[in-house]
Amino acid sequence: MPGDVLCSSFVEETKTAPNMKRSEFIKRLSLGTIALSSLNLKSLASISKEFEETPLMPLLFIGHGSPMNAILDNNFNRKWQSLGKELPTPNAILVVSAHWITTNKTAVTAMESPRTIHDFGGFPKELFEQQYPAPGSKEYAALTKEIVQTTHIHEDHEWGLDHGTWCVVKPMFPEATVPVFQLSLDYNAGMDFHFELGKELNALRKKGVLIIGSGNMVHNLMQLDSSNQKYDWALEFDDKITSFINQRDFEAVKNFQKLGSIAELAHPSYEHFLPLLYILGAMDKNEEITYFNDSFDLGSISMRSLLIQA
Repeated sequence: MPGDVLCSSFVEETKTAPNMKRSEFIKRLSLGTIALSSLNLKSLASISKEFEETPLMPLLFIGHGSPMNAILDNNFNRKWQSLGKELPTPNAILVVSAHWITTNKTAVTAMESPRTIHDFGGFPKELFEQQYPAPGSKEYAALTKEIVQTTHIHEDHEWGLDHGTWCVVKPMFPEATVPVFQLSLDYNAGMDFHFELGKELNALRKKGVLIIGSGNMVHNLMQLDSSNQKYDWALEFDDKITSFINQRDFEAVKNFQKLGSIAELAHPSYEHFLPLLYILGAMDKNEEITYFNDSFDLGSISMRSLLIQA
């Protein structure tokens, strides 16, 4: 590496000049440090330059609900299919899924061929037979690591594409030719952390990356109702969060737990809410927000989804 060569050269030079004055040594050491810093900056810059600038890609928060939505002919699946035809074809897709939780770290998948993960149980054989053989992208994983400065992003080579990802991406891009990679959720981090990390991911949108947050605005599996009878608390929470978003009051969205009992019922655990914070963080100030699939599934799962674009 150029830095190693420079270092070795400097060490050898100082060995041959044992009587060098201290001031001259410090001067040369400083020049060497500056040269090394310059090399590092050039190296980092070269990663970004590998990716051409593109028009700003849209953002999606998708309520994914049951894994069965991936194979059922219903309104949710049909809307995902139409989005794939309407949106510009991305260079890559980054998904922040509620189903990849890490502890005290954030990771990005960096393998060439991510596996299709069937992280559920009790469903028909047909669902377990589903595969989504989209390529991964080491290059976009490296770019993500470069642009994120608020935390260290760990490269992951084991995870793959969980059902929060492939269940929605497969109907949108059934050919599986667009590279797909995932970013994990650090469940121990605060709400501000997730929102601010979303802000940094905004830069990927100018490199042709479609960012998808996959979760649910209301998600309580203990209150499922097969008749799809909607609960008052679920409707109220969904309405309040939607109102906060419309008002661009993202502080209120981040502080959703202050809504008390309806927040506790809407999210007994809040991993399905966190992807929404990434999408709101990644949007530009004057972008338009439109909603789709704004209904409930099984009474306690809000499928409300957001499309954000200039």
